[in-house]
Amino acid sequence: MKTSFKQYLENQQKKIDKTLREILPPLNIFPEKLHEAMHYPLFAGGKRLRPILMTASCDAVGGESDRYLPVACAIELIHTYSLVHDDLPSMDNDDYRRGQLTAHKKFGEAVAILAGDALLTEAFYIMASFSDDPALFCRMIEALSLAAGSRGMVGGQVFDLALEGKEEVTADMLEKLHRHKTGALMTASVSIGAMAGKATEQQFESLRVYGQKTGLAFQVTDDILDIEGNQAELGKSVGKDRAALKKTFPDVIGLGEAKKLQKALIESALESLVLFDDRADPLREIARYCIERRK
Repeated sequence: MKTSFKQYLENQQKKIDKTLREILPPLNIFPEKLHEAMHYPLFAGGKRLRPILMTASCDAVGGESDRYLPVACAIELIHTYSLVHDDLPSMDNDDYRRGQLTAHKKFGEAVAILAGDALLTEAFYIMASFSDDPALFCRMIEALSLAAGSRGMVGGQVFDLALEGKEEVTADMLEKLHRHKTGALMTASVSIGAMAGKATEQQFESLRVYGQKTGLAFQVTDDILDIEGNQAELGKSVGKDRAALKKTFPDVIGLGEAKKLQKALIESALESLVLFDDRADPLREIARYCIERRK
């Protein structure tokens, strides 16, 4: 990772973490246990990739992303809630996430479920509370709701469960799965950033394509790292997909072809940014980071 880009990520992560701590319910108010369970997975060292995609997209079209940091935080709350629920025994049954025990291992399954519910609800409270342009924020809330719900991330999770143990899984089915489960929220992050920056129609469409390609590449990389990575690098269990009889891109098209697909998706994502100047360089670096990352 380039030093300047690494510094950029660190600076953005600090801004987002600071804003999260300012707007979240503090640990010392009722119900304390629930608030502790909300803070626990949220401040476990996540990359903040989705909120950074939002702020980077806003900046790419000449917007002022710092004005919309609460929106970026709302996106991170929804992502974190999805991880808490995804790790539950009835879902992926994971013991580790972001290098620490998963929420249900730390607080018990019932509290983890409720913490996820609270993080999701808090996200939309934040979006409504910090609105300085009601029409714009309604568009943002609409995009985020669509990406997070049955036609996006949650629908993808259901499809993921339906494919467990099935032998006849195709690459097209996997792409459909991950465009919903992983890609929908990443694409929404980019689109919401474009809205915040008052993007033109052409800019918005180019960024939407970038988000779709980058989101799918991110998942292909996850599938590859589930084979080639290790728990110390990734901060979560590896080899779980195969143990749970889940099909991945390396399973379906082969590891070599999965790496080719990964590269092609990033090249396509970068091509979609051709009309942007150097203000979009963070987006270009994020795309490359999606396939270079080890954690």
